[in-house]
Amino acid sequence: MRRPGLTAALLWPALIIMAPLLLGPLLALGHESLKPFVGGRIGGNDAEALTFDNYAAIAAPEYVRYFLDTFRVGLISSAFALVLGFPMAHFIVRRAAPATRRLLIGGLVGTLFLSLIVRVYAIAMTFGPHGPLSGFSRLFGIASSSPDGAELMVVLGLMNTTLPLVALTLLGTLQNINPRLEEAAMSLGAPRWKTFFQVTVAMSLPGILSAGIIAYAFCISNLVVPMLVGRGFILFVSNLIYFRFSEVANFPSGAALSIVMMVVSVALFYGLLHLVRSQWQEAGK
Repeated sequence: MRRPGLTAALLWPALIIMAPLLLGPLLALGHESLKPFVGGRIGGNDAEALTFDNYAAIAAPEYVRYFLDTFRVGLISSAFALVLGFPMAHFIVRRAAPATRRLLIGGLVGTLFLSLIVRVYAIAMTFGPHGPLSGFSRLFGIASSSPDGAELMVVLGLMNTTLPLVALTLLGTLQNINPRLEEAAMSLGAPRWKTFFQVTVAMSLPGILSAGIIAYAFCISNLVVPMLVGRGFILFVSNLIYFRFSEVANFPSGAALSIVMMVVSVALFYGLLHLVRSQWQEAGK
């Protein structure tokens, strides 16, 4: 039996505390994005009238490249994380012995506690021009010192970040699928590969989409990976925002970029969440 009064009583204290912490900075950021910037000073000019010039400047072609690189490379990295993470989670849930299962889950959780900077530099030392696996990029016809090589390094760095999250997210999804459904499909003559794709993967699709959304959110908001291994060829919008705030002290431009990135990302993820919801409804039929 639901108790709306009790629910509201538990919810309001959290809202009262969190609303100023969340909305306050966003309102300040939005106000800063409307201020004109004057070179030689930190932040916008409070003496002049508010303007939308900072937003108009983002429509320039050079800004579009940052947005395209952010969403494109993030999508590639998330897709590879899903392709690798799903079989990993499937092996842990369906095939691994209890001791092996605990070891693998512990390893995935342990990587989340390892510093991202350490992991990115480890990727750079391993797959970089002088690393032991420097020939990895040549398998794809890519020179490690080229812009494509930098993009490959960013993809590997983002995959290193998101793969444990994807695998851990999919563990719960696969555990909720009754293995007898797979056994029933094979007993009726379906080959193992067809059972895997038409039963296991099909029933896991809502969880796969949810894991993909989480991975994509981490990818497109990442600052460290493209900064350390992008070598100036691949820079995300988060890097551009950082440079605007820290190096040229153009707070209005950085604030406008932040607001635009937030609006685009929220619209994108609401669309993806709608897709996930529709998949859940279809899976429940």
